[in-house]
Amino acid sequence: MFKLAWKNLLYYKARSITTIILTFVATLLFVVYVAMLDGSHNAMLENALKVYKGGIEIYTKGYRDEGGYEYLLSDVKTIEKKLDTIKGIKQYTARFETFGLLSSKEHSVAGMLAGVEPIKEAGMSQLKEALVEGRFLSEQKSNCLYMGVDMFKKLHITIGDEVSFIGSASDNSFAADILKVCGTFKTGSFDFDSTAAFINRAYFDDLMLTHNKASYINVQVEDLARVESISKEIGKQLSEDQESVTWKVMMKAMVEAMEVDSVFGYISLSLFFVVIFFVIMIFGFINVSSRVKEFGTLRSIGVTRADVRRLLFYEIFILSTIALLVATPLGGYINYYYHLHPIIIEGMSETYKDYGIVSDEMPFDFNILTISWNVAVIYWLNFLSILYPIKYINHFKPIEAVRHV
Repeated sequence: MFKLAWKNLLYYKARSITTIILTFVATLLFVVYVAMLDGSHNAMLENALKVYKGGIEIYTKGYRDEGGYEYLLSDVKTIEKKLDTIKGIKQYTARFETFGLLSSKEHSVAGMLAGVEPIKEAGMSQLKEALVEGRFLSEQKSNCLYMGVDMFKKLHITIGDEVSFIGSASDNSFAADILKVCGTFKTGSFDFDSTAAFINRAYFDDLMLTHNKASYINVQVEDLARVESISKEIGKQLSEDQESVTWKVMMKAMVEAMEVDSVFGYISLSLFFVVIFFVIMIFGFINVSSRVKEFGTLRSIGVTRADVRRLLFYEIFILSTIALLVATPLGGYINYYYHLHPIIIEGMSETYKDYGIVSDEMPFDFNILTISWNVAVIYWLNFLSILYPIKYINHFKPIEAVRHV
């Protein structure tokens, strides 16, 4: 039957070439589209994490729900020593966030003041890259204030002006100081840009009495795919009243948005495959229906219905395999190339900055496992498309098939 299948494919060249082209195009588009969809989601996630969040954050249990000084991490240095022993952690930084009133001569804004380590923060987030005017925080202990552009506008001030801060220290005592605005940043998130300001951690600790304390520790991992396992490993090193939380919990809304986007993406792709499936099936049916006499003759000389099924199966198997052997490496190469060299949308970077700190690159996701299941789906659809033609041809009796017009 296999040899006969080859002879049939060579005899019906037009039908064979058309089926190969349809399968090739469907496979190539599927492999490339899924890589682009997954790549865009990965880029979206990485860009979102780079703004201020990290892959993992370590809290005292209750801080995320209740907040306040009752849930501070009180022995940061001990935790940091433990983090140094865990593989997969790229870097980390301890942050202390408090809320208070920032005031210029005529205007006031309620917002967040965070004490950060400038060198670590520059590597952990994109706050430094988000600089709009002035300069980023330096390692020198100073009252330099780095604030969001929208907060800056609300206060009606200029770079170098002084701003007063009134808040509560970590021991709930009164804390106040005069800070000097040295720079502004823009992330594109209005809520963040209108309420967030940062100051050198060394200066902040003296003002707020936060030595060896933190609201949380932000952890950046080397591979986001391992974030869950690394988080569990961190959790084992923490005390009972502390917890390690991944970005999937911290950014739940974004996770849900990406899932919805994926669903709609696959729905669109499914419509494409429905069309391809019916085209291949109809094309196969027309081909089989035009060969009724041929199959009737084969049945008359002893070929069984099972042999007919096997013959048509071999035909679609050969055609699909040829198409996939060409489309799979080509699609894989395209994915790999654009994974290393993302597509850049020229002239759009400034527009992107208006909506947030995101890269103007469109990377693809190169994943052998994903490509494999993409190919398996095409194989399955092609074999599914031959079922009705097989049923149609086998319902004829040999004499009916031979006399079929």
